[in-house]
Amino acid sequence: MKLTGLIGWRGMVGSVLMDRMQIEGDFDFIEPVFFSTSNAGGAAPSMAKNELRLLDAYDIEALKRCEIVVTAQGGDYTADVFPRLRAAGWKGHWIDAASTLRMNQDAVIILDPVNMPVIRDALAKGGRNWIGGNCTVSCMLMGVGALFKAGWVEWMNTMTYQAASGGGAAHMRELLNQFGALHAPLKALLGDPKSAILEIDRRTIDTQRGFSADAIENFGVPLAGSLIPWIDKDLGGGVSREEWKGSAETNKILGQGDGFSKPLVPVDGICVRVGTMRCHSQALLFKLKRDVPLGDVEEAIRNDNAWVRLVANNREASIRELTPVAVSGTMAIAVGRLRKMAMGPQYLGAFTIGDQLLWGAAEPLRRMLRMLVQS
Repeated sequence: MKLTGLIGWRGMVGSVLMDRMQIEGDFDFIEPVFFSTSNAGGAAPSMAKNELRLLDAYDIEALKRCEIVVTAQGGDYTADVFPRLRAAGWKGHWIDAASTLRMNQDAVIILDPVNMPVIRDALAKGGRNWIGGNCTVSCMLMGVGALFKAGWVEWMNTMTYQAASGGGAAHMRELLNQFGALHAPLKALLGDPKSAILEIDRRTIDTQRGFSADAIENFGVPLAGSLIPWIDKDLGGGVSREEWKGSAETNKILGQGDGFSKPLVPVDGICVRVGTMRCHSQALLFKLKRDVPLGDVEEAIRNDNAWVRLVANNREASIRELTPVAVSGTMAIAVGRLRKMAMGPQYLGAFTIGDQLLWGAAEPLRRMLRMLVQS
C-alpha cells in the first residue's frame, strides 16, 4: 500500500473528500498518514491505520516519506510547502485542490471522465502534479464536455450562478446569518396576510443597506436577497480571475491551446455569486461549427459519462430537476434547457448544474488517488 499523506482533511472540501473516500473504500488501498497545520500531535481520525497521531503539515522530512500527498489545505499552504518539498528531492505524486499550480506547465488539471487521455499521456511521461480544476469549469465540462470532444464547438459563452460555498464555510455561514437578520424583524408582518408587501420590501432593503461590517465580512456586500456580479480578483480590462479561468482551464483540461496540438476554443462570460448554499449552475451559449441536429447533441451528452443527467426542456422538468435543491449532495450533473437559439441553427443554448463540492472539488482528487494506487 502506498504511504499517502492527507492535509486539509478537516476543511469543507477535505471533509467531503474524506466522506467520499470512505464511501468508495479508498482507505482499503492506501496507508494513510494524517497531517495538520494547527494540531500536530493530536489524535488522527478513525481511518488511520498505523500512524495514529497527526503529523506536522510543515514538516518536510515527514512529507518526504509519503509516496502520494493529497491536500485540500488551500493555496497559501501549497505556495509555501510544495516548492520546498520538491527542492528537498521528493519525487512523489502531489494531488491538490488549490488553484496555485493549475496552470504550471508540468501540472495536469484532473477530471478523468472528461480528459482521461490527457492524464494517461502525462502519466506515461512521468507526470507527478495532479491539480483539481475550477469548480464551475469542472461541473460544466462534466455536463457538456461531449460537445468539445466531438469537435463541434467554435466558441462558448457562459453566464454562471455560483453558490456561497464557492467562497468557503465562512461564506456559507454569513449567507445564512444575513437571511436570519432579514427575516427576524419582519416575522410579525410576514405572519399577517394583510400587511403591505411594499412596507416589507422597504424594510428589507433598509436592513440590507444597513448591515454592519461584521455581517458582510466575507462577501464585502450583502448576498442574501441579492447577488454579486463579480467573483475573484480584478485582472484589468473588466475581466475577473474567475472569468479568465473559464477559458484557460477549459482548454487545458481538454488538451487544447498553448502546449497542445489542438487549437484553443474561445470561452468567455460573466461570473455571478448568488444566494444559494451549494451547487454552481451556468447558462451556456454555444456557436457550433455546423448545424448539429439537436437529437445528436442530446445523445452525445447523455452517453458521455455515468453522471450526466439530461433533463427534458419543458417547464415542469426544468423547475424540478435543474436546481440546487434537486442536485445538492448528489453526484449528478444535470443538463437541460437544450435548444437551438433564434440567432441560427448553429447556436445552441444549455443550462448545467452540479454540486461543486463533489465533481467541482473533491471527486477528481479521490479518483486520481485511486488511479495512482491501482496503477
